[in-house]
Amino acid sequence: MATAVDVHAPSTASHSVALPTSPPRATLAALPAVNPWIVAISVMLATFMEVLDTSIASVALPYIAGTLAASNSEATWVLTTYLIANAVVLPASNWFGLRFGRKRFLVTCVVLFTLSSFLCGAAPSLTFLLFARVLQGAGGGALQPVSQAILLESFPPRKRGAAMALFGFGVVVAPVLGPTLGGWLTDTYSWRYAFYINIPIGFLAILMISRFVHDPHYIRHAKAGPFDNLGFGLLCLWTGSLQIILDKGQEVDWFGAVWLRWATALLAVSFIWFILHSWNTPKPLVDLRILARNWNFRVCCVLIFLLGFVLYIQVSTVPLFYQEVLGYTALTAGIVVAPRGLGSMMGLPIVGYISQRIDNRWLLFWGFTVFGISSMMLSFVNLDIGPLTLLVPIVVTGFGISFLFVPIGNMGTSTVPNVEMGNATGIFNLLRNIGGSIGISVAQTELVRRACFHQSRLAAAVPQTGYWFEQNVERMGRYLGGQAGPVAGRSLALGTMYRALQQQALLWAFIDIFRWAAIIALSAATLSWMFRKVTFSQNK
Repeated sequence: MATAVDVHAPSTASHSVALPTSPPRATLAALPAVNPWIVAISVMLATFMEVLDTSIASVALPYIAGTLAASNSEATWVLTTYLIANAVVLPASNWFGLRFGRKRFLVTCVVLFTLSSFLCGAAPSLTFLLFARVLQGAGGGALQPVSQAILLESFPPRKRGAAMALFGFGVVVAPVLGPTLGGWLTDTYSWRYAFYINIPIGFLAILMISRFVHDPHYIRHAKAGPFDNLGFGLLCLWTGSLQIILDKGQEVDWFGAVWLRWATALLAVSFIWFILHSWNTPKPLVDLRILARNWNFRVCCVLIFLLGFVLYIQVSTVPLFYQEVLGYTALTAGIVVAPRGLGSMMGLPIVGYISQRIDNRWLLFWGFTVFGISSMMLSFVNLDIGPLTLLVPIVVTGFGISFLFVPIGNMGTSTVPNVEMGNATGIFNLLRNIGGSIGISVAQTELVRRACFHQSRLAAAVPQTGYWFEQNVERMGRYLGGQAGPVAGRSLALGTMYRALQQQALLWAFIDIFRWAAIIALSAATLSWMFRKVTFSQNK
């Protein structure tokens, strides 16, 4: 009879949860017949493709708008529609995996994602592109949780840290490579190749998954039960409302718009109803009762939300800083931030090796602390920095991230039974995506608001009738008037000084965002000690 891990038992002084010395029979039966590392590479390809596409399209938005005769605001729906469809499918992936078989469902999702990538690249209009992005989001939503569930079930608990390091390569490095690769493809060829790049990766993933991935016995003989139509409908309502509010809130001054207030009310009602329904229904689409049964998984959900929040703040704001403040092109900004991926690649093998040998809480504490310190280092930027000035904090950020994803997944899923792994990974990835969406929205909103705040403070501090101000306007007006005429010289001088004021105000707004991200990361470092210690066996 398999040995069970009782997470509800009274905890000891060290809050330690000891895993079985030898894997139980159920775990051994779930292990794949082929080399599990081949399985890991197979599912990592699918995850890498999906995460890469999340960030690669963001660089091409201005080009998409120009080609398809759309505004920049309309082009943002290329990202929004994808995220909405992605978020809806994420928690539902466990039911589809049980109903149709996890391997069959994963292959179907990869096929749909690859086909819709071709449709995105060939789109003749914005409407067609948005339709293709919905299909792409639906196919990509299940790739991460299903791939992660297959990966964790393919390895015994003592080897999951090393496997998660390989999986983390796809999740952590892909968002960093996305802007660089997308900028290069867009500048060199066309924005359409930012979608076409998924086709060869998708074909390789389909071949490897079909050949090497197999469903365990409890998936092959699982009874999924009837589909939770109400739960799925509520999930669509609150995730869709949340994404629309986050995407369009700043444009309509948030609660100044009547429709946004109604959308917020719909979000609140559908979200509360979804929680009550999922908690009280015998077989819900998303079983939230795992949060009550498993302390470590509850802590895991909080930390993965915070990680998504601060990670996507940096991923979105650092390239934007180089473009908006320093005037870099999209490709150049992508190249400058690419060393973050180098830091992650250096750290992932290390954390994969040591994650089963030391207390993972120390790794989490170290990772969040390093991330917070690197964010604080970014807050010392100025207008005179060069492309290599932030090289050290960018590399350090990537190194710190590598110490976060693996231990969070390791600590959160080590006490989750294999039969609940699909449900757990669906919730895990949903919270990371929601944390990232909220983080991006908060960062973009505060950039605008803090820039206005600093601009008003700077303007109030400059006496426009003062000697220094008039002297500089006169000197700059004479210089510019020599090229545009004496009448236009003063207007050009005032416009140049106003642009300099805006640039300085925007710089300080970025500094505020970096400092807030550092505070949140350092706070998360202290929360990592809320995990109960998990002891891994060193026996092979």
